[in-house]
Amino acid sequence: MASGFFAILDDIAALMDDVAVMSKVAAKKTAGILGDDLAVNAEKASGFASSREIPVLWAITKGSLLNKVIILPVAFLLSAFLPIAITLALLLGGFYLAYEGAEKILEFIIPHKESKKQEILDIRSEEEILALEKSRIKSAVVTDFILSVEIVIIAMSTVTNEILTTQILVVTAIALLATVGVYGIVALIIRMDEAGYYLIKRSKSEKSIKHSLGKILVNALPWVIKSLSVIGTIALILVAGGIFAHNVDYFHHFLPTLPAMLREGIIGLIMGSICVLVVKLFLLIKKSIKKY
Repeated sequence: MASGFFAILDDIAALMDDVAVMSKVAAKKTAGILGDDLAVNAEKASGFASSREIPVLWAITKGSLLNKVIILPVAFLLSAFLPIAITLALLLGGFYLAYEGAEKILEFIIPHKESKKQEILDIRSEEEILALEKSRIKSAVVTDFILSVEIVIIAMSTVTNEILTTQILVVTAIALLATVGVYGIVALIIRMDEAGYYLIKRSKSEKSIKHSLGKILVNALPWVIKSLSVIGTIALILVAGGIFAHNVDYFHHFLPTLPAMLREGIIGLIMGSICVLVVKLFLLIKKSIKKY
């Protein structure tokens, strides 16, 4: 009886060891998307009055958790009964990520006419502010759903050869990390300026360390969000390129002499540019048809 009990404990220990190892692999694979998720949500939750930033972020977090509740069971069922669907979903996600990355680069080169900051500054009434909050929350939750699908699918692709129990534990761990980790960091980022103002207020003179640190925190917030956006864009291109390089035979042998990261970046940029061109052409045709 005792030997059976210890055998079970040994099996559990071995399983958890496998889960820990595979979770590290899955986390590394999904790091790029997590970076973009972080940048997107930091931007969505910032710009409001300080009293509204955390409530807005909490609403997005709840939406993100609901997304995971919907996505995880579907992903496990597909993995068990229709594995080819995981690969197809991965490739479709690759197109989406490549498009997002290329579109952000295009937006940087040719900025949109309307600025989000100006949109917030132009709003005066409480009803307009609440409407903007709802719009931002909805947009963030929809974006999170798409990114969550990619996070789950990429995490799933790292454990396809493992037993179902390991798959469930690893992918669930990554999904929870994606929500708790990302939104926890976002909460810290959007409160940087508040922490800075607090230190400035508590400082005895402008030359004190508290005052200097407070100014750094206040001035650093816009740069941190911009930096995350740039890093997230690069990550999107690289992750997309990696998806195509590992799942499409032609790209697997594309530019073999180049370093893997550079090769995946080029592939992601090419596919993203094609996607942007197709979408812009489609919108142009649609606009032309409406005129007639």
